[in-house]
This record gives sequence, C-alpha cells and structure tokens, in this order.
Amino acid sequence: MGLLLENRFKTVAEFLDWEATQAEKQEFYNGEIFAMTGARQVHVQTTGNLFSLLKNHVRGSGCRALMTDMRIQAAENVFYPDILVTCDPDDLKADLVMRNPRVIIEILSPNTAAYDRGEKFAAYRQIESLQEYVLIDPDTQHIDVYRRMPENDWLLAASEAAHGLRLKSLDFHATLAEVFEDLQA
Repeated sequence: MGLLLENRFKTVAEFLDWEATQAEKQEFYNGEIFAMTGARQVHVQTTGNLFSLLKNHVRGSGCRALMTDMRIQAAENVFYPDILVTCDPDDLKADLVMRNPRVIIEILSPNTAAYDRGEKFAAYRQIESLQEYVLIDPDTQHIDVYRRMPENDWLLAASEAAHGLRLKSLDFHATLAEVFEDLQA
C-alpha cells in the first residue's frame, strides 16, 4: 500500500475527476487516498512477461489484456492492478476505468503483499464479473490463483512448479519459465 495522502473526496466520482488531472497515480480505498510508489525491476519484468503472454493469448477473442496504468473500480474503491483481462463490452468501450474484469493479477512486493492478499482482495471479490485473482511473488517465483466457485466462494489453487500459471476462465497456460523469464532464480 502506498503513502496515505490528505483526502477531500466523498465519492468515487469526485476522486476519479481529480485523479485524472494528476501526474502521479493514487488509489482510493475506503475513502482514503494512497500515493502509488515505483516498482522494482523484478516486478516490472514479471508484469511485462505475463502481459505479453496474455495479450497474445486473447488477441481476436473479444477480450483485452491491460496493464499497470489502467484503473479498476471495485465498489467504492479505485485501484491500479498490475494486469487485468476484461471481456465486458462496456469495459472495452471505457477509456479510464474498468468495472467488469474477468481476471486481475497483482505482482507482490514486500510492502504490498499483505494488502494485496487482504483488503484489496476483499474489495476485488465484490466485482461480480471477476473469475480469477492471481498473486505472483517474483522473489520466490510462486503463484497463487484464487478462483470463484459457483456458490461465490473462492478456491485457492496454489501453483506447483510443474504447472505454471493456469487461468481456466481464459483457457490460458504459461510455464513458470515464461512468467519469470529473464529473472534470476
């Protein structure tokens, strides 16, 4: 989670209007504004690897992979996930904020891991279209995939090294070597 900033907004719409005019990115969580910080090379490399794989996979499917600077609204919160995939017609027409992703991927850092696993995941679970939430630790090269089950429960499918990353909602598979390409093991 980033640095807490002074907040003067009561609604997501007010925050989005203001944030669109800012040079730096901020997230809006539970009525508070948090400045986003820069990322380490392992974070950026992992994001780029996976985005490239997903973009190629969804090409021509009616879905779109987006990364890093794309906002997502989850209830009354606004986040910048590392990668999202949406297949929703309204999202495909949207310019600044996605509201109906199928997959959200967060690349963990020591400072954000607890937030990404806890409060942020709780907010993301409120998005009805979300089918899979992925947490990737580039330092340990470990991947956790949470899948929405029919009763709206979430199942953790921890990845083993031989399996890599499997996204059932997109019929997508990538090996760990592909996800962590160019990273030192």
